[in-house]
Amino acid sequence: MASMSTINLNLYPNSSLIRCQHQRKHHACHVHLRTASDRKGSSDVKHTTVSWIVPITSHPPFVHIRHRRNCVENYDGTSVPTEVDPPLPNLGKSSLEDSYIGVFIQMLGLYNDPLDREQAVTTLWKYALGGKQCVDNIMKFSGCINLIVNLLKSDSPFSCEAAAGLLQSISSVDIYRKTVEQSGAIEEITAVLLQTTLTLEIIERCVFTLNNLSVDEELGVKIAKSDLLHMLIKLLDREEVKVKESAGGVLANLALNRCNHNAMVEAGVIPMLAKLLKYDVEGQSVVRKKAKNALMELSKDEFYKILIIEADLMFVPIIGAEAYKSLRPITHSWPSLPDGTEFKRTPTPSRYGASELLLGLHARENSELEEAKMKAVVGRSRQQFLARIGAIESVEVESSANEQQTLLPLIDGVSRLVLMLELEDISAISKAARSISDVLISEEIRRAFIVAGAVPRLLQLLDHNDNAVRESAISAIEKLSVSPEVCQIFKEENMFTLLSSFIKNVGISQGIKEKAVNILARISNPEKVRNVEFDDKLINGSRNLSRNSQITDGMGDTFVALSPSQTMVMEKMIDSDIISCLVQIIKSSSPNLQIKAASILEHFTSSDVHLSALIGAGLDSALLSVLQKTSSMSDTEDGNEMEKHGDSNEEAGLVIASASRLLAKMMNSYVFRHKTNFIPFVRELRKNLKNGKLTHNSKEWVATCLVKMNLIVGFDDIDVEVVVYEAIPRLIMQMKSPYSDTYESAIFELKDIFSRGIGECSIAFSAAGGIFPLVEVIKKIRGPALESGLAVLCELSKNNENHTAIIAAGAVPVLKRIVNSEGSHSNKALHLIKMLPV
Repeated sequence: MASMSTINLNLYPNSSLIRCQHQRKHHACHVHLRTASDRKGSSDVKHTTVSWIVPITSHPPFVHIRHRRNCVENYDGTSVPTEVDPPLPNLGKSSLEDSYIGVFIQMLGLYNDPLDREQAVTTLWKYALGGKQCVDNIMKFSGCINLIVNLLKSDSPFSCEAAAGLLQSISSVDIYRKTVEQSGAIEEITAVLLQTTLTLEIIERCVFTLNNLSVDEELGVKIAKSDLLHMLIKLLDREEVKVKESAGGVLANLALNRCNHNAMVEAGVIPMLAKLLKYDVEGQSVVRKKAKNALMELSKDEFYKILIIEADLMFVPIIGAEAYKSLRPITHSWPSLPDGTEFKRTPTPSRYGASELLLGLHARENSELEEAKMKAVVGRSRQQFLARIGAIESVEVESSANEQQTLLPLIDGVSRLVLMLELEDISAISKAARSISDVLISEEIRRAFIVAGAVPRLLQLLDHNDNAVRESAISAIEKLSVSPEVCQIFKEENMFTLLSSFIKNVGISQGIKEKAVNILARISNPEKVRNVEFDDKLINGSRNLSRNSQITDGMGDTFVALSPSQTMVMEKMIDSDIISCLVQIIKSSSPNLQIKAASILEHFTSSDVHLSALIGAGLDSALLSVLQKTSSMSDTEDGNEMEKHGDSNEEAGLVIASASRLLAKMMNSYVFRHKTNFIPFVRELRKNLKNGKLTHNSKEWVATCLVKMNLIVGFDDIDVEVVVYEAIPRLIMQMKSPYSDTYESAIFELKDIFSRGIGECSIAFSAAGGIFPLVEVIKKIRGPALESGLAVLCELSKNNENHTAIIAAGAVPVLKRIVNSEGSHSNKALHLIKMLPV
């Protein structure tokens, strides 16, 4: 056995270097490494000796290791305190690379003592903090990364922390990130974070490693698709700021890649990030900045932007602090709410006259404010204070990665946007109004802007001389007009006259005119319902027009007829010029404008004064042109005519329904009936009724108008066409409904139709595929509805061509069950079985 030489190690205080002194007499030496460590508040020294075989080199190596501060270890093994660090020897790095790094990498081996592995990984971690060159020296040893990752499984928290810290240093270098991932680091970190007993340091090091890895897009996608995403979101709810910062950093990096957005949103990242922004906790500015950056990236998708707004966050444009200098606070005025409501003045005097100096001193006495108004007052006061001291955008500019806009909580965001409407900067006003229009997605937010005083300021902007400001303001007003409360405010502010002037103005932009028509349609009747329900019932193949009938406006709203008092108010506001403009809109505008204009004019068909104006403006020719445009799209055509006008099938159906409804209302007028030639109308309405590209809802009003018009014209086959092309397809759809009331009423109506003995009905019903849903309904119904269903099936079975479809639909087992029940309907069921070839 070869003899060994002894190496003495000197530990220099305040440094991470150990000098190895030896005599080069043999090819190998036995190294005894003694380290000294201490505990806080104790002078006791704990010595650890580690031995290994290393090759002898020409230069003594330097190693990084934990040491006792201000303590020098002598050659004899004793430790002596020192106040001044001795100078480090200037030795080359080659010995470090050749001797020391390899030794400590070897110590990481799986068969070494756990304490040796812990000391080795700790030393390498400290050494790797020296920068990229130190990391390069470690990574020159192939397979070392696998040994480091394996230490994440260690039972020792110190080994796990050191391994995670070393991985953090290695992953900070771009070229080694893929190597770290290929070693299974992401999976091992996932296993570590799943443990319930972890020290804060281990969590920090693991998440910081993930932060470095998430910079790479491919690795970020892998993290987003793993269980780590849910763990990172949960870490945002911890109390430790460092953990929140590291987890927020990873999520901010993942949000930079749009491929990760769907997984992040599904995991619930938006509510957690929004929670960090809504509550301003001291010492968490870094966390808030990272949360804001992540949400701003997610907001690039319009759907996710809506989710962020639903989380009570507002997108506010950044316009610069200089723009707020134009604000002039009112220094001496009676206090009022942001929406303009003043507090009631009380004659309560103050003993020393304070009420004369401090206006509104007793305003809150005996007064109760709802929560929304209280929040509006708080938000306004806060934003006005920030504007006065010039700090209103200082924090947002520093923390926002997007220089165009920032995110604020709901209270501050609403107050900030309303405050911006009072500025003199045209660009700032336009941006604020546009932002208000973008965030008005719910009644709660609309209510917040109403109590914050946005409505009066937006109405003032409609008279602005800048077209961009007017267009942004009317866009916000249009979104606000969805609220009935806003519609009432508009009536009080005499908005009819202002909107009418926009519609009549030839030089106004098409966008402003379209929004003015939309608002006017909503103001005409603020009472809205969400579903299209027709109160008319089919009687003898026709539908009687009901005054309470409803029609959609193409945007999901449905308008109900105005009350007489509301109509009288409208009559005073509308003149013949605006009626002519609305008639022209029906004739040659977009489908959305046509629907809105028809719904507005419909409210004035009961007034003789306005009827004369409508007839004089050529409403009949306008309605005929609308019917001709849609009737040109037949079942055999490919819809090119509709695409030529930019209309979809759904839009075309809404336009047809609006025009038919208005035409039916106009036929109540004696003057209109005697001055109008209805032959062209009947021709076009019949074409639309037979048009398979129109929806059933659209055809309902076409059928109603046809039946009513037939009383004037007198065609014999109109009732049959209404039944075949409108009633039967509609009833088949109703039979497929999951609601019993719907399909039972459809059965009763079908029995009424078939009882009239119209031969075309049986053919049309079977051709439309009505036999199968009819049999399914018969399986579920009882009593009178079952009797009506069997009667319809009996009529269908009289045609031998329907027997195959009836049997295929499973009618025979159903009929046998009814026969076996020996109920009141068993005889009719038995008769049906005898009629079928079974």
